[in-house]
Amino acid sequence: MAVAHWRMRYVLTDHATHQAARRRITLTQVRQVIDSPEQRFPQRRGRDIFQSRVTHGRRTWLIRVIVDVDRDPAEVVTVYRTSSITRYWRGLP
Repeated sequence: MAVAHWRMRYVLTDHATHQAARRRITLTQVRQVIDSPEQRFPQRRGRDIFQSRVTHGRRTWLIRVIVDVDRDPAEVVTVYRTSSITRYWRGLP
């Protein structure tokens, strides 16, 4: 049986592009978090948070991508990484 791979259509706002560059988060990392998030949950109506843990060197970071999903294509509002994984993780990390 073939497994369908679903990809969300999205664009990055100018703000999100600027913040990703400033925070040294690659667009490949943003795409990976959106395509295969470890967690996805609503922040508020029409806006979801996609997040995944990534390891860089000896550190593990949480990359969070904030997306307005109530439009087509969806809009990436901002992106950031944090070492405070337990603060943002839903359930046990």
